[in-house]
Amino acid sequence: MNAPVTRRSLREQPAVVALGVAAVAAEPRPKRARSGGVVADVLLWIAAIGGVVCMLLVILAFTAHITLIMFSTGSMSPTIPAGSVAVVQRIDAAQIAVGDVVTVDREGELPVTHRVTSVADGATATERVITLRGDANATDDAFPYAVSSVRIVLFSIPGIATMVAGMSNPVILGGLTLAATALVVWAFWPRSPGGSRGRRTSGAT
Repeated sequence: MNAPVTRRSLREQPAVVALGVAAVAAEPRPKRARSGGVVADVLLWIAAIGGVVCMLLVILAFTAHITLIMFSTGSMSPTIPAGSVAVVQRIDAAQIAVGDVVTVDREGELPVTHRVTSVADGATATERVITLRGDANATDDAFPYAVSSVRIVLFSIPGIATMVAGMSNPVILGGLTLAATALVVWAFWPRSPGGSRGRRTSGAT
């Protein structure tokens, strides 16, 4: 049985409805912009870290003669498998010791990176004659190398040579630069206090 409708209930009904509308309006709405802001922050941090790494590599290359080399063959496997990237530092020949893994530059040929098996004095005080052998090879290289300096391997990271080679591609590098620029512009573009551009508040008529 329905309750009887009285004047008092009719007077109270608009107030109840108004309270219900106010409660609905007060409910927090999901902030979609917030999730987009988090993604932008993460991407900006990644870009910043990448930029810092690139700057450090440039500084180390000029100050400490530290550079990167990539291994396309497996002659140093399993110590340094094919597809690895090694961090190398140029040192004087007088510092070479048996057991070091070094890169020797060869005129008209690609550099070779193998392990030192012997060291002998060269024609001058700064020169050394060294023999090399890849860890995967059964014999020394065909001939010794007379060097005044070499690049010694400090450490290597397997499996990233393809990525590093791709980063050196002008097309990929240009695309990454444009993407990073667009990300920075989007992240710092002025927005209205409400978190979006172009939103208008409409009043009731």
